[in-house]
Amino acid sequence: MNGARLTIGQSVAWGLLGVALFLGLWTFLSVSGLVSPQFLPTPLETAARFVSLLTTPFAGATLPVHLASSFKRYAYGVLLAAAIGVPLGLLMGWFRLLDDIVSPIFDGLRFIAPIAWVPFAALWFGTGIGGPVMIIFAGAFPPCLINAYRGARFVEPRFIEAARMLGTSDLRMIREILLPAAVPSIIAGLRVAAGLGWQSLVGAELIVAAAGVGFMMVQAQASVQTTTVMSGMIAIGLVGMLIDVLLRQGEAWLRRRRGLEA
Repeated sequence: MNGARLTIGQSVAWGLLGVALFLGLWTFLSVSGLVSPQFLPTPLETAARFVSLLTTPFAGATLPVHLASSFKRYAYGVLLAAAIGVPLGLLMGWFRLLDDIVSPIFDGLRFIAPIAWVPFAALWFGTGIGGPVMIIFAGAFPPCLINAYRGARFVEPRFIEAARMLGTSDLRMIREILLPAAVPSIIAGLRVAAGLGWQSLVGAELIVAAAGVGFMMVQAQASVQTTTVMSGMIAIGLVGMLIDVLLRQGEAWLRRRRGLEA
């Protein structure tokens, strides 16, 4: 990276400048008439609507209730993806036969965008919780499996050789050698999976949900309530950013614990 490393204060100052420029451009486009205020309300109007949605129901619930509904689906989908993807990735990294069996199927399916599963989700589950969970799983599963697999495949050979010399069983090898060595890669995969899962959730709720932030945005779009649509987008961005920050902090803490960074 070029240039001297910025202090925390400098980073905050530059970040605030970027936000100010973005809000200034947004305000200019709205008040100048270049874009109709009906389709691009000002930041103040959007902020006021965002605040009102915290206590005023829209599409059957307030914004926090819609967020809670969305997060419930999200948690189910990501946890299911991690519960299946991480163990399967470790097993594929250790058992070559399993890798040969699963890889062709996985490589064919992982390039299908999560949103492409929406028609199946709608047919199979309607507007119940199963559809969004399925789509979130489709987005979060590949990075969970891939990173666990890569972590298992790149374990230092000396550790494996030493364990083999001691007669370690396959199950114990996976549990006590592969899993600890693959943890940093697994955590990185979970971070990617969390982001893709959140994006997949919103796409799913736009079509196959009867509650949640995506559903709220669809209802607002139908009645041309742009401030409500944009409030939903802000909520999605803020929650996604919070999830990423928490996972980054967890990843950094783990790397420090393992002595991988200063």
